[in-house]
Amino acid sequence: MKFDTLGLPPRLLANLTELNITTPTPIQTQAIPHAMEGRDVMGLAQTGTGKTAAFGLPLMSALSRMEGRPAPKTARGLILAPTRELAKQILDNLRAYSNGMQVRINLVVGGQSLNAQAQRLAKGTDLLVATPGRLIDLIDRKAVELSKTGFLVLDEADQMLDMGFIHALRRIAPLLRKDRQTMLFSATMPKQMNELAQSYLTDPVRVEVTPPGKPVDKIAQSVHFVEQAHKTKLLITHLDRHRDDAALIFSRTKHGAERLKKNLESQGFAAGSIHGNKSQGQRDRALAAFKEGELKVLVATDVAARGIDIPAVRYVYNYDLPNVPDNYVHRIGRTARAGRDGTAIAYCSPEEMMELIAIQKVMKRDIDVASGEPWQDYPTKKKPSGGGRGRGRGKGNSGGGGGNGAKPQGQNRPRRGRRSGGGRSRAA
Repeated sequence: MKFDTLGLPPRLLANLTELNITTPTPIQTQAIPHAMEGRDVMGLAQTGTGKTAAFGLPLMSALSRMEGRPAPKTARGLILAPTRELAKQILDNLRAYSNGMQVRINLVVGGQSLNAQAQRLAKGTDLLVATPGRLIDLIDRKAVELSKTGFLVLDEADQMLDMGFIHALRRIAPLLRKDRQTMLFSATMPKQMNELAQSYLTDPVRVEVTPPGKPVDKIAQSVHFVEQAHKTKLLITHLDRHRDDAALIFSRTKHGAERLKKNLESQGFAAGSIHGNKSQGQRDRALAAFKEGELKVLVATDVAARGIDIPAVRYVYNYDLPNVPDNYVHRIGRTARAGRDGTAIAYCSPEEMMELIAIQKVMKRDIDVASGEPWQDYPTKKKPSGGGRGRGRGKGNSGGGGGNGAKPQGQNRPRRGRRSGGGRSRAA
């Protein structure tokens, strides 16, 4: 199937050709025809499979057919995304798709001037891309009015749930037209997603191209069992092997990400970082430098896990394993994009063994062990008093098929030692 069989406007097709986008991906092939008919769509597909075009192209097509201009302070369509980086990426893609078309697209995210954003919205907007918190700020200031909004897209809806945006969504959705078209896209399918769909979608068509939680098949995954104190040395050894390749490293905390970035710089790596302590301008500049190849290594917290669409990323390192297992899937989805191969390497300390077991359960497979052996004695629950974790023998199941995966074995084997530096830090 080609895009010219999907009923898209000629200008949109010409722009896709100029962008060298000629063949729809599976999620686009399944979702676009239904969206073009005005149906509500619930799309489940792995990161890097083209979800933005799956909802963006039908939106551009519908908006381009509407007559006149939007009324002041109104938005004809709304796309909600959980992070600034993802919202900016959606904006860039949609502007490229709609080049030369009479469709006005605006972006509102935190970290930028509220007054400037309100001024841009004053003239009216065909399509508004927003993070929920900043949109509510503008609603409270009466800078935007959604009663004429007939299109709603919830992108990366599972992360919105993880980040607590459900409360914002409950406030925003009733402000839109009741007869709107709604599309929900997600990479994973937590239990609350069906409730979300039932609340905001009407008789949706469900399209699914990969099982929820299954990473892209072209990603080679491995795990190293290593004490926390030794992770940086191992990371430097690994990065030394491919200094010319783009590598994305995930840290659990803001301070940890910045400290790791400085350590890598001291070893001669062209490294940058993005996390919650960085201004939006700093984050944008770091991402731009990484995309242009000026930086070869980017250290990030999960705040940016869904906003990086850089096909050149060959390696993803989970320096710290995420507390939410689905986030692992989103992290490694930053590589093997646009049909390319990729490598995902995880480091697991004793304190992270339960996280690894949870990740493998979500993926329904074991991750191949590259070095070390699965920890046999590791924390399994938090102490009642808080602060740190209780210790005890773990009996968890790795959640997936046999082989050489990271599965606890030989419960009587002595533990390798303790992680230095005390208890866990919360995610940034």
